[in-house]
Amino acid sequence: MPSQQSEPPDDRLARLRGPQPPQPYTARKITALTANPACARRAVLDAAGLDKALLAQRVGYEPRFGQSPFALAREQAFHGLVKWGSYAELIRLLREQLSVPVAEAHVTDLNDVGGNTALHLRERETRRLIAHVASGQDVRLILDRPVLTLEVAGQTAYLEPDALTHRIGGKFHVVLIRSFAALDGQANPISVAEAAKQAAVYVLALHRAFETAGLPTEQISHEFLLVCPKDFSNRPYGRLIDLRQELDALQFQLSRLRRAEDLAAQLPETATLDTTRSTDELSSSIEALDASYTPSCLSFCEMARYCRDEADGCASPARLGSGVRNDLPGIDSTRTALDYLDGVAAPGEAEAETAGLLRAAARLRRLRRGAA
Repeated sequence: MPSQQSEPPDDRLARLRGPQPPQPYTARKITALTANPACARRAVLDAAGLDKALLAQRVGYEPRFGQSPFALAREQAFHGLVKWGSYAELIRLLREQLSVPVAEAHVTDLNDVGGNTALHLRERETRRLIAHVASGQDVRLILDRPVLTLEVAGQTAYLEPDALTHRIGGKFHVVLIRSFAALDGQANPISVAEAAKQAAVYVLALHRAFETAGLPTEQISHEFLLVCPKDFSNRPYGRLIDLRQELDALQFQLSRLRRAEDLAAQLPETATLDTTRSTDELSSSIEALDASYTPSCLSFCEMARYCRDEADGCASPARLGSGVRNDLPGIDSTRTALDYLDGVAAPGEAEAETAGLLRAAARLRRLRRGAA
């Protein structure tokens, strides 16, 4: 089940989106947003709750990534296995693999509160239970699908980690359940790194919940519990992973995000991102939002191919990667850089140093070619 997002409070964002319901914020979306905090386009699209895949499709760019239905089905099946019998497998992991002295645990299901699935009710009940456990009234508790909140670019994101447990060393641990396998105790490092980034979002949201309630954040672990299949079986395997580096990076990047409402306010009054409108209207409105494309966007943003072609059209240095962009300060076009090299144009005072470095690099390249 994806995490969810409340209706954006800013009318401008809601008008931009049109009549469609807002798409949810997820930990994955937040990590993608913070991976490129300079991108105003992504900030507004996510804050307005736009379906970016549908928007990209409407302007002629079908996204080329995403989980297959088979992978989704496998993940749902593994989730069901771990949670079967009131988290019997998670309790076994705590006892057998992590040496936690636990024979049983009380599991509280927070998928609904008295049959009501409203996010604000589930979030309020999560906060009540966290305070209950943090005060020492119950040390046997596992929270299934708790709801936490986090402010992202001026918007409130409702986030749902798979579980929280208070069973490991007396601390709260975020639990993530993933279907990629750990072979001989080692899972795919790229998959683990992605899970760690998402776990950091949940841990940061948990910190916010503790701070709001006036609870000591020392009770929150800087490690999260990753649960995945062991070897080629479906038997769950558990491993604690340190998140301190990811938490520092996430907090820094979130602090750099501009408020989405402020970015949206700079758009023309006629701008629209309503996917029922014409392609021309959508394209002109998308173009009015500044993008910060780099090749890494292709791995996490549905709009990346649109932005790549846009960057190609204006010969943006960023289309060759953030390294090239950072090496060409003040030069906003690779065509301009080539003109400086060829002597077609003279650099201004601000670009003189960069142009000199380019000429030196070009000389080195010619020398290497000659030596070869």
